[in-house]
Amino acid sequence: MNKHLLFTSVISFSSIIAVAQQKPAPVKTDSVKQLQTVTVKGYLSEQPVLSVPASVSVLGAQQLKLQPDNSFVTALNTIPGIRAEERSPGSYRLSIRGSLLRSPFGVRDVKVYFDEIPLTDAGGNTYLNAIDVSNVRHIEILKGPDGSLFGANSGGVALLSPVNRLDSSYLSAGINGGSYGLFHQKVSLQKSSGNNRFNFNQSYQHYDGYRQNSRMYRTYLQAGDAYQYAPKSELRATALYSDLDYQTPGGLNFAQLQANPRAARLATATLPSAIDQRIRINTKMLLGGLVNDAQLADGVRNVLTVFGNHVDFANPFITNYEERNENTYGLRTYFGFAGKTSENFSGKLNVGMEWQQTNSLISNFNTNKGVKADTQRVDKINTNQHFFFARYAADIYKRLHAEAAVSLNYYRYKFRNSFPLKENDFNDRDFSAQVMPRLALSYQITNDFIWRASVSRGYSTPTTAEVRPTNNIVNTGLQAQYGWNYETGFRLRNKDESMLLDASVFYYRISNAIVRQLNPDETEYYTNAGGTKQPGMELSFTDWLIRRNNVGFIRGLQFNTAVSVSRFNFKDYNVAGNNYSGNRLTGVPREVIVSSIQVLLPQSLSLFVQHNYTSKIPLNDANTVYANKYNLLQANASWAHRVGRSRLEVYFGADNLLNEKYSLGNDLNAVGNRYYNPAPPRNYYAGVGVEL
Repeated sequence: MNKHLLFTSVISFSSIIAVAQQKPAPVKTDSVKQLQTVTVKGYLSEQPVLSVPASVSVLGAQQLKLQPDNSFVTALNTIPGIRAEERSPGSYRLSIRGSLLRSPFGVRDVKVYFDEIPLTDAGGNTYLNAIDVSNVRHIEILKGPDGSLFGANSGGVALLSPVNRLDSSYLSAGINGGSYGLFHQKVSLQKSSGNNRFNFNQSYQHYDGYRQNSRMYRTYLQAGDAYQYAPKSELRATALYSDLDYQTPGGLNFAQLQANPRAARLATATLPSAIDQRIRINTKMLLGGLVNDAQLADGVRNVLTVFGNHVDFANPFITNYEERNENTYGLRTYFGFAGKTSENFSGKLNVGMEWQQTNSLISNFNTNKGVKADTQRVDKINTNQHFFFARYAADIYKRLHAEAAVSLNYYRYKFRNSFPLKENDFNDRDFSAQVMPRLALSYQITNDFIWRASVSRGYSTPTTAEVRPTNNIVNTGLQAQYGWNYETGFRLRNKDESMLLDASVFYYRISNAIVRQLNPDETEYYTNAGGTKQPGMELSFTDWLIRRNNVGFIRGLQFNTAVSVSRFNFKDYNVAGNNYSGNRLTGVPREVIVSSIQVLLPQSLSLFVQHNYTSKIPLNDANTVYANKYNLLQANASWAHRVGRSRLEVYFGADNLLNEKYSLGNDLNAVGNRYYNPAPPRNYYAGVGVEL
């Protein structure tokens, strides 16, 4: 780690402690705002995060509000172990404790749910960028393989909640704009009446982008209704429509980066430029589902979800024009059985299953300046994924919490070529059933100090985009990757939970790793290439150094930090005749430290400053090229004013205050050494919001 950075961080932290030790004016007990206990729902029932025997991170409405609401990236990167990137506006990549080698764009090897509805389809693809983060009220991240409850994944699980059930009726609207043509508008409505709660969200976002050919827009509609038909039973309906269109400028080599970082990918002797071919991606998604959360009897609960989605995807690229028409439908259900509780023992059993079917029609055409031309190939791929799971959790003497969980996973796909072969029959590829166990426990050493440990198996099948990549060849030989994760850690809090320290160490070993390779013409293919060794450490710390109060100049001072240390390496990694065993895992920085300070001031003023240090990143498997380390500094100030029940908020913010030159997402193992996707220099935004 950079010694100067470490010294600066220590000095800054010492200064914060010194400020915190200055006693504020005494306050009345009833003027102090009480903090709510942080809870998680990811393990099928609500429980305090302190006792969960897993590495879980929560971003609630208050934490999300501190971050710019134009992208998921900044908020997700405040969680240790998360690597979120946006190579160009709207082009997300996401990994949890791993590499982005499988993800030229999009989200793979991570399971994502949207209010009990899988956003990840049966083929393993997740269109996270279809969601507008400003309409998400709560995020939970379960780190490490957890297929015991959520099916095949070897990275982790992200749970997105569009509604905060504690909110009552409200109507809110907001608008913000900023550098490089940023414009973001949103309206949210929630109406609670009797046993019914209705919510509706609409937003539109436009951004011209820092680079050439990087414009994006998103039109987003989301609606939900919940009807409580019994004291502990609720029927919920959710629907969303998203139309996302973004241009992709493409990567630059180092010389091009130095000459003009705002340029789009340039033409070569054999290939046209990104601008000439008008490369972009358009994704239209319609998703909906019904969730019945029913208390069937004392101690017996059932949650049943039926869902479906339709995706139209178009990608005019340099070498071809790809279209995907995808339809997914499925169901997820589980039962919860709570046994009789005694003074020294309580237990709960969950059993359930999830089933998904995704039918994909994938067509490739020649492209003439972004316009479809002659057909190259048309394939139909139908993918089925289903699994059964069971979990038993017990609390013993109110100190020891133990969990045992297991799932049995099935995966298969069948395919046929419609052009040029015009096959009538499907070819079948069936994977053998896989067992994914998880054992975990936590022990409450004191009321405020809890130790935990777990062991779990990860298993991740190839996605549809990996089975049928841009080289237009269906790769039936591609195998699933798998591995074991061993982990231990602890959580420490103070009496009023204004301070929480969460630390963990883990060792994850993956075999049969799926990696992306590129042909000279830049079409891609995937292969299994040995494995990885992934030891790491994560730490998150939050503390209200000055408790919230209603008197004095500083009405509250909160410090947060998240530290990720990754010592990830290839093991037995041979590809294309090269042996990269022992090299650093491509695309993974060894250290990431994200720290922030929130200061509450009189007259409902607040300041927020956040710093992100990311160490250098290997850009190819040979480790011969690295992206430089960078320090990102962002800040925002806000002012809120209440008139009766109405609330007006005005805010102003800036990003990359240090004017760093960096890429917020690199092209790994890039052909022609075009690794770099330059991010904007210093930029600004401002907005206003009103709530009635």
